[in-house]
Amino acid sequence: MTALPDFRLESWFSRWEFAARYHLTASDAQSMSLAQLLALAEPADREAFEALHLGYTQTYGAPALREAIASTYQQRDAADVLCFAGAEEGIYIAMRVLLEPGDHAIVITPNYQAAETIPLSICEVTGVALNPDDHWSLDIDDVAAAIRPNTRVVSINFPHNPTGKILERERFDALVALCRKHGIWLFSDEVYHSLGPSGTTHLPQAADVYEKGLSLGVMSKAYGLPGLRIGWIACADRALLQRMERYKHYLSICNAGPSEALALIALKARSTILDGHRQRIDRNLATLDDFFARWPDRFQWHRPDGACIAYPRYLGPEGVDAFATDLVEQAGVLLLPASNYRSELTTTPTDRFRIGFGRADCAEAIDALDRYLGK
Repeated sequence: MTALPDFRLESWFSRWEFAARYHLTASDAQSMSLAQLLALAEPADREAFEALHLGYTQTYGAPALREAIASTYQQRDAADVLCFAGAEEGIYIAMRVLLEPGDHAIVITPNYQAAETIPLSICEVTGVALNPDDHWSLDIDDVAAAIRPNTRVVSINFPHNPTGKILERERFDALVALCRKHGIWLFSDEVYHSLGPSGTTHLPQAADVYEKGLSLGVMSKAYGLPGLRIGWIACADRALLQRMERYKHYLSICNAGPSEALALIALKARSTILDGHRQRIDRNLATLDDFFARWPDRFQWHRPDGACIAYPRYLGPEGVDAFATDLVEQAGVLLLPASNYRSELTTTPTDRFRIGFGRADCAEAIDALDRYLGK
C-alpha cells in the first residue's frame, strides 16, 4: 500500500476553519444545537436518547437507524445498509474492499481528495475530468475510453463537490448502462442528495437503479449534522456489505450510540430539516447572484445545480491563492482556492474557489467580502 499524501483541503481547514470569522466555503448546510434537534424528536425517540446505555453498538448500525436510512431509497431495505463513522470511513473501506493491486479504477476530477488518493494507494487509476465549458458535465464517451479489462470501479459524485453539478439524467443512465455492460462497480458519492434550491431535480440513487451500485450517504452535508459522524453505504449486494463490515472491525468497529440515536431523530424529521435548508439556500443564492453581479471584473459566476456549494472563477490579476490568503488574513472570510482540488490524474482549473451558501451567516459574510473588495 502506498502511503497516503497530506489531505490538502483538511490541512487548509486545520489552519483556518476555526480561526476565520466567516466560513464562507463551508460544504455543509446550517447545523443545529442538540436542543433544537431534540425538539424535533418524537417523544419515544427523545426518551430513548435520554435513557441510552453507553455501551458498544452493532457494527452494521442500529436496526432502527438502518430502517430509517433505507426509507430514503426506493428499492433498498435495512439489510442493504451498512453504517460508518462519517462518509470518509465509507470511502476508505469501500475502496479497500473493491480494489486490489493489479486492478484499475476510474475517478472523476476535480474531486474530494480521498476519492482519488485512496484508490491510487491501491492500484492504477485514470481520471476523467468534468468539463467546465459544458457546465461541468461528464462525457460518458471519455469514461468508456478509459475502461480497461481490469477496471473494477467507476467513482462519481453528484451533486458534485466543489461545483454543485448534477449530471444530466440521460448521461447518468448511459453511465449506469456502461458499468452494467462491463460488470463494473459504480461508487456514487451522494452526500448532497436531496439538498439544493427550490425546484432541484436530483438523480436516482445508484443503489436503487444498479445491482452493482454503491450509494454513499452521510448526516453531515444535506442534514447539516457533521458532528454526529454518521455515514452509510447502501448496496443491493449484501455479500459485499458483509466484506465491508468485516473491514470496519479494524477501524471504528461501531458507531457512537448517542450519534445513532440523534441521526434517527433527524432522519424522521428529514422533511422539516431539508425544507429549512432549502429556504435558506434560496435566500443565500439570491444574495450571491447580487454580489457577483456587482463584481463582474473580479469573478465569473455560474449558479450550481444542487447542493450548497459552487465553484466560481476568480479573475483578479494576483491569482486565486493570493486572493484567498489575503482575504482570510485581512477580513476573516474563508474561501477554498482551487489548489486544494489539484488532481494527480488530470489537469484541473487553477483559477476557481469553492464558496458555500448553506449557512445562516452567508449574507453577513458577503457583506464582509464586499467591504474587502471595496477598500
